[in-house]
Amino acid sequence: MSSKTLMYILKRIAMAILTIWIVITVTFFVMHAVPGGPFLSEKAVSEAAQKALEAKYGMDKPLMVQYVTYLKDIVTKFDFGPSIKLRGRMVIDVITDGLRTSAKLGVIAAAIALVFGVVLGAVAALRRNGIADKIIMVLTTAFISMPSFVIGSLMVLILSVKLGWFPANGETAKGLVLPIIALSLSPMANITRLTRSSMLDVLGQDYIRTARAKGVPQMKIIFGHALKNSLIPVITYVGPMLAYIVTGSLVIEQVFAVPGIGRAFVSSITGRDYPLIMGTTIVLATLIVIMNLVSDILYKLVDPRINLE
Repeated sequence: MSSKTLMYILKRIAMAILTIWIVITVTFFVMHAVPGGPFLSEKAVSEAAQKALEAKYGMDKPLMVQYVTYLKDIVTKFDFGPSIKLRGRMVIDVITDGLRTSAKLGVIAAAIALVFGVVLGAVAALRRNGIADKIIMVLTTAFISMPSFVIGSLMVLILSVKLGWFPANGETAKGLVLPIIALSLSPMANITRLTRSSMLDVLGQDYIRTARAKGVPQMKIIFGHALKNSLIPVITYVGPMLAYIVTGSLVIEQVFAVPGIGRAFVSSITGRDYPLIMGTTIVLATLIVIMNLVSDILYKLVDPRINLE
């Protein structure tokens, strides 16, 4: 690894840490600025009991003291504190349990989206303006245009309620099939269109025409030159996409009742569970930042001509 590449990576890591700190700071103060509190929904809570609960969770201290204490606990102990609504459970345990399901769901959906997206994009480019190209473009446009909750609801209605092929919830292995498909359709459509447009551009380059003139086999041109050089825009998209899918679509997890981190995030907001809101926000932001960093580094591996600055 060259010194320039190492400096770039170190600079990006520093920027990632700064970004996560900004996310923590903004979320913390905006969350506390919203009127209300986590204990207002409790039934028949007296003022004395509310003060006791605030003291228990350290919410009776000045806001800046709470903020500094929270940052110290994260940095030194990676401790997000206890959940307010899920009594007896630590936030890190809730997030870990949710990530197990969301990661399994997301990795499979991302792999399906990437494989089928690249294959369909390549087929559409090689059959430009043909029947296969037109069918693929119509389907991808539909998948991009339709919101995920519409696709998910249609799947539940047709494949679960009407036909009974799959469970309507994602609490079993078979029940994860529909959420995986619903999560993969939109990213797959985007990757298909990116691959098609990039491959059409590459196929029109001079070095491709030169290779054909020299009698290089068509398969070698496609897989050895065109497809490889068409993957750079796809890598740009795959990094953030993988973070989004792995953390789980909030809507999809709600539609299919998947016990993932997305559902934990939604329930934390509706229940004003401050520690769980902060914990899930930090984890989601960290994953997105890491995936963006990884996708930038992969540029260099795919195309050594790219300068990292």
